[in-house]
Amino acid sequence: MAETQAAKRLREYETIFLVKPDLTDDNVDRIKERVRGIVSREGGKVIRFTVWGKKKTLYPIAKQPRAIYVHTHYLGSSSLVAEVERNLRILDEVTRYLSVKIADEIDPESRPVLEDVKMAGDVDDNARPGAAERDTGFRGVEGGDEVGDAEEEASEEA
Repeated sequence: MAETQAAKRLREYETIFLVKPDLTDDNVDRIKERVRGIVSREGGKVIRFTVWGKKKTLYPIAKQPRAIYVHTHYLGSSSLVAEVERNLRILDEVTRYLSVKIADEIDPESRPVLEDVKMAGDVDDNARPGAAERDTGFRGVEGGDEVGDAEEEASEEA
C-alpha cells in the first residue's frame, strides 16, 4: 500500500521556453498543445500555461532581440522533464528552454488544474529600456532618500 501512495506522488516542475517572436498565436498554441500532450502521455499533470508575451531578451537569441516567453507549470517525473526538453530541442520555433524542479512528493489531487493565462508582454516596441525608471525622478540609493531629494529640489527652485 505504501508503494501505491508513493507512486501517486509526483515532483513539481516549471519549464520556461522562448519561442521565435514572429510566430502567430496559433503556432504558439500548437507548441503548448504538444507539450500538454507529452505531459499527459507520460503520466504527468499540467497545472497551467502562462504566455508572458513578446519581450526583449538580454542579448540576441537566434539573431532576434525579442522572443515570446511561455511558462509551463506541471507535475511529473524526471523522465517526463527529459522528454519535454527533448521535444523542445527538436522544434525549430523554440530557441531556449529551462526546466526547474520546484518541489518533491506532491499529491496530484492537491493541485488543481488552472486556466491558461496570456499576458500582453511588451506593448511599446519603441520604448527606451529603463526610461520609466528615469522619468519618475527617483534616483535610487546613491541619490539619497526620496523625501530629502524632494526638499532639496524645492529649496533650489526658490
